Amino acid sequence: MTSIPPVTLDDVRDAAARIEGVAHRTPVLRSRTLDRLVGAEVFLKCENFQRVGAFKFRGAYNAVSRLPREQLVKGVAAYSSGNHAQAVALAARELGTTAVVLMPEDAPPSKMEATAGYGAEIVTYDRYSGDRTALSVELAAERGLALIPPYDHPHVIAGQGTAALELLEDAGRLDLLLAPVGGGGLIAGCATAAEGLHPGIRVIGVEPEAGDDTRRSLEAGRRVTIDVPRTIADGQAVPTPGELTFSINQRLVEAVALVTDDEIRQAMRFAFERLKIVVEPSGAGGLAALLAGRVEQLPGRVGVVISGGNVDARRFAELCGP
Repeated sequence: MTSIPPVTLDDVRDAAARIEGVAHRTPVLRSRTLDRLVGAEVFLKCENFQRVGAFKFRGAYNAVSRLPREQLVKGVAAYSSGNHAQAVALAARELGTTAVVLMPEDAPPSKMEATAGYGAEIVTYDRYSGDRTALSVELAAERGLALIPPYDHPHVIAGQGTAALELLEDAGRLDLLLAPVGGGGLIAGCATAAEGLHPGIRVIGVEPEAGDDTRRSLEAGRRVTIDVPRTIADGQAVPTPGELTFSINQRLVEAVALVTDDEIRQAMRFAFERLKIVVEPSGAGGLAALLAGRVEQLPGRVGVVISGGNVDARRFAELCGP
């Protein structure tokens, strides 16, 4: 007997049709300087230009839009350090419903303000002592809300995979795809799309050194839990991979490269100075891995998902200043 994958290329294509005209088709940028520095042709899928400033809107809208009308009347719930929070809040507003979002107390103020600006109610918790999954499940049950998790959901994963679908349509066949890894939804969706279109393509994730739960899990062959990471990449401060995302990534992701916070800062600075784009720490991992030489046997054509650009001016200056 063969097991049926929880998310397929057809699911990603269906998600692409559903978000068309609502989500942005983000640009793919090139840089001769970057190509020369790393010794490959690099294609940057710039999700910092997506609605809410990150790829998360793709999966959030795909998931929320599939809820029955009677559930939309009641509303939705989510938990997130920022980008998924904004994405669910905006998706809820677009679809005429309301959102309640559980966010850590130390989430970037700009992300909290943006989430509230999209109309969501924010409930805070301590990320270092509270179990956000349990808290959000309890909150959703109390209020009769549909919980839209940030990554461990087939419709969310399929939606995130549309980023790679677009990249491969625009750039053509690639030898390698790099994507940052938090809970694993982005790379699970992108790997599903990439392998479905081009069997044999290499897919490598990137995590901050302080938050290498997925790398450890892949090496152990099971989900590993670490302490909540303390890293500038707040969107990747996840202690364990998602159950569904890990089952996909175990099959499709070759390896996970690690980058330091300093290498992330250098990548953010390079993107700003040479590419003229603003990238948040969690979105700069793939670029950081290339610039720092963290990927072995780099092939000729490389795609990189720049997953988001949600960082305010003060924080950006603190991270990238002299």
